[in-house]
Amino acid sequence: MQGANLRNLFDLHGLKGITAVLIFCCFSLMASAQMNLPFHDQKKVHFGLGFGSNTSKFQVIHSESFINHDSIKVVESTRAPGFHLTIISDLHLTKRMDLRALPSLVLAEKDIRFVEVSSDGEATISKTIESIYIDLPLSLKYKSDRIFDNFRFYVLGGMRFSYDLASNSKKRKAINILKVDAMDYAVEYGLGLEFYFPLFIFSPEIKFSTGLPNVFVPTEGLQYSTVLEKLKSRTFFLTFQFEG
Repeated sequence: MQGANLRNLFDLHGLKGITAVLIFCCFSLMASAQMNLPFHDQKKVHFGLGFGSNTSKFQVIHSESFINHDSIKVVESTRAPGFHLTIISDLHLTKRMDLRALPSLVLAEKDIRFVEVSSDGEATISKTIESIYIDLPLSLKYKSDRIFDNFRFYVLGGMRFSYDLASNSKKRKAINILKVDAMDYAVEYGLGLEFYFPLFIFSPEIKFSTGLPNVFVPTEGLQYSTVLEKLKSRTFFLTFQFEG
């Protein structure tokens, strides 16, 4: 039930609510009689906080034995919800370019579904991998000029380095779990909007993270492990940022 409630953050009603907030911000700032935070863009460094939700899954690459496996017919990863908190450190490089370091605490889950076939029919087995990541994303942010004095948009790209505090890769005696490595790194890209209010900047942002290394650690004696060759992380972030 809790997982279903978290997934509702990404349903149609949730998107309608986010859209309504953005429309309200746009109209309230367009109606403003003056430019808010007129000297903010001259700051060399500024800081902020962010929070939001995420969904994660694995890109599944099957092993050669999967094709000939007599009982496991389907292996797939489905998205599962999570939450994250971020500290923002922003270095102003040029008028349009910033370098951003965003150390984060990320709570995430990834589900892997196996469909087994036997004389009794089909059975679905789900394995959930829970993670608590300490992340260090480094990104370049390219900004537009201010529009209507108090609004701008931006795109970003960079790298994310992650360490999973809850990694099960060292549980060598456990023969009934899927194991993943604690270390991961990913390419990130996304876009966002900046709304300049009198005391702060509010920035909703979406970002996609594509893991590069194989984080799968084979478990000897586990049949679910034999049908896998590689697992690579895929994460979508929705973040609400407040910067001063």
